Amino acid sequence: MSDPGTDAELHARRASSFGDQAGAYARHRPDYPRAALEWGMAGASRPVRDVLDLAAGTGKLTEGLTDLGRSVTAVEPDADMLAELSRLLPDVPALTGKAEDIPLPDESADAVFVGQALHWFDLEAAFAEIRRVLRPGGAVVALWNHDDESVPWVLEFSRLIRTGVSRGFADPDRPLRADGFGRFSHELFTHTHRRTVDSLLATVATHSHLLVASAEDRDRRLAQARKYLESVPQAGTGEFDYPLVTTVLRARRS
Repeated sequence: MSDPGTDAELHARRASSFGDQAGAYARHRPDYPRAALEWGMAGASRPVRDVLDLAAGTGKLTEGLTDLGRSVTAVEPDADMLAELSRLLPDVPALTGKAEDIPLPDESADAVFVGQALHWFDLEAAFAEIRRVLRPGGAVVALWNHDDESVPWVLEFSRLIRTGVSRGFADPDRPLRADGFGRFSHELFTHTHRRTVDSLLATVATHSHLLVASAEDRDRRLAQARKYLESVPQAGTGEFDYPLVTTVLRARRS
């Protein structure tokens, strides 16, 4: 049995591991499908104009929301990630802050989106803050991109580089609940990410479990993954569409 203190320490290290790789994160992480963003906003009972992208990282989700014509404010705790977001999206208001202490006024957003980050939050404190900044009838929307493990070769690749840190939120036997919100709905969307073997491995290298690994362990696992990808006809020698599934959870503020 693992030591709880060690688990908490590792979780904290993983949560704060991304800033040094902000440029790589911006280059290599996938975006989110438009249909997933629209489904998330449809969870609100009010028109969605003002959106908070919470734990916005380098702006992968922010850009998709602005492309849908929404007024987006980005909040991110890591200075390097926030600087990369502002470089890429200079017209987006970008604030330093965390989910448990959001630097926005009460009832200032119609929707709060969280991309690839809810699993890092102190959920009770974060949902209290999210409820505070949402207007009545507003929606909280959490999204994750995952490997599409219904595809056999993707399943094997995922097994080689797997991280399970965010998987539990999509478990129907353990539905997410939060005070002040209605029932969470759950939907899946097919997605792809245009990659080469090199860029897919660069994407994997931005995952937190490899960022905090020893150089020896990281190099070993990436070498195993490269050897496997080079044996897969679907990956080929050029660009290919890497199959993903986007999981979305949404709930409405009461």
